[in-house]
Amino acid sequence: MAGTSATPQRIGLLGGSFDPIHNAHLELARSACIELALDAVWFIPAGQPWQRDPLAASAQQRWDMVNLAIDGLPGLRACDVELRRAGPSYTIDTVRALRAAHPDTAFTFILGADQLRNLPTWNGWHEIVAQVDLAAARRPGYADAAPPELLAALAAHGHRLHRLAMPEIDLSATRVRERIALGQPLDALVPAAVAHYIDQHRLYQH
Repeated sequence: MAGTSATPQRIGLLGGSFDPIHNAHLELARSACIELALDAVWFIPAGQPWQRDPLAASAQQRWDMVNLAIDGLPGLRACDVELRRAGPSYTIDTVRALRAAHPDTAFTFILGADQLRNLPTWNGWHEIVAQVDLAAARRPGYADAAPPELLAALAAHGHRLHRLAMPEIDLSATRVRERIALGQPLDALVPAAVAHYIDQHRLYQH
């Protein structure tokens, strides 16, 4: 990852459990990269998501799957900042670490409408919106209205909420895991290399 430069980089941050990573994640990253003219999007697998049940795949397995999914795709990178940190994965800690390591980079945090609605419940959310822009994608079954206090906080710090134009994609990691547990084919739900890795390591086969 690049350090300081004469022209500040514009980087999108896409965090998640990626248990497993799937094609909707990739489409979200590609759409954000194009629509917001980003230099790159960094995938950030969570170490220990604090608002989620225990993960099915290990940190190493999820890291491997992310790297397999983005291999050869321009502008997409993997970032292990949360996997290297002990304890629960809080986005505010990640934002602090990346801002300290890349002070001349303009970061945009990418999330879905469901996460956007819940962001004011996150630890340190005021500091998050003080340091980054937000980019939100529509999700099936979720209104894309942002909490008023979130919009006010963004505006107070000179940041903004970008609405991504990508269409809703009815796909989730839960659905992928359920299909695997039922012995159903993944079809085009995950990249072929990820499907092979899942099969090879017998992941999610309850």
